[in-house]
Amino acid sequence: MKLFVFPGNIEEDILAIGAQQVPYVRTSEFSEMWLESEKRLLRMADNEEGRVLVFTASGTGAMDSCMGSLRGHLGQRKALVINGGTFGQRWCDLCSYYNIAYDMFPVCFGCDPDYGALKTSIHSGHYAILFMQHHETSCGVLYDLAEISTWCQEAGVCLVVDAIGSFLIDAFSMKQTPVDFAIISSHKGLNLPPGLSFVLQSEKWASHQDWGRDHYYFDWNAYAENLFRGQTPFSPAAHLFLQLHARLKRLEETGVQNVTEAIRQKASAFRQACREEGWSLKSGCLSNCLTGVTLPCPARPVVDALAAKGYFVMPSAEPDLIRVAHLGTSTILDHMDLIKEIRQCIPKSRP
Repeated sequence: MKLFVFPGNIEEDILAIGAQQVPYVRTSEFSEMWLESEKRLLRMADNEEGRVLVFTASGTGAMDSCMGSLRGHLGQRKALVINGGTFGQRWCDLCSYYNIAYDMFPVCFGCDPDYGALKTSIHSGHYAILFMQHHETSCGVLYDLAEISTWCQEAGVCLVVDAIGSFLIDAFSMKQTPVDFAIISSHKGLNLPPGLSFVLQSEKWASHQDWGRDHYYFDWNAYAENLFRGQTPFSPAAHLFLQLHARLKRLEETGVQNVTEAIRQKASAFRQACREEGWSLKSGCLSNCLTGVTLPCPARPVVDALAAKGYFVMPSAEPDLIRVAHLGTSTILDHMDLIKEIRQCIPKSRP
């Protein structure tokens, strides 16, 4: 089974941790393990003086947690949401659910934003918070976080970034490109099973002690208090914490730059092969995480035919678009094999 999805193929020894006896977590050993994992995550995000809140939840859980916790920061101003696909829309849906006043900055699917208009919006004085994706994984576009971060700093706008599709994949530094809050999860750059999500708080916010209390399970106050001693307020996904600890240790031993470079090389090789086949790619700035490929036929039959052969890729909101992830243990050779399989699944045109 070849997984060009999220997560990708995971190493056998990491998977085996999930089959071990579940440990009791209210111990000093478990606390020490988490605190060590937190330090490693912060180093990898270039955010050593920040803090990490970890939830037994998908990435949407961490996004959800931001709403009740940051509502009080809005004052009389509104939130601004960059919406270029499924996950940008999710920020909009969350704002609507929590009755948070917001404006949407629309971006055409698979395209870069109008950065001039976005800069004007950020500087307008209407907004206290900007919610955005670094990488909109529904189409593959990577937004220019460096520029957006600069504009938010100039305008005094709090920047909340869903970095789930870019952390450990594309260049991401919370210090060099200041971000107030970054959201990541276990099943993309970390290439672990889904079930853990994280809010990385910048140094500016790490000591803040009075968050909004519109949640019970996602109450940042409770998590900050408990995680300070290496525990969670509710039962954690213990196996995932163990797998996370092993993954972070391996990343530091291998070198994060080596891992991200390997992903970049897979993405580059796959995209070049797609161009040689005459398949078009999305026009925006692409993340190394995945490639959106427009096929000369409907995508769903191709996705299903590939799955029957043991190759798993992702469909999209566009009927002729497939999304191919470049994470996990897959190699460039695996990607070239996938190209051949896609070619075979595309119906032959009639003369």
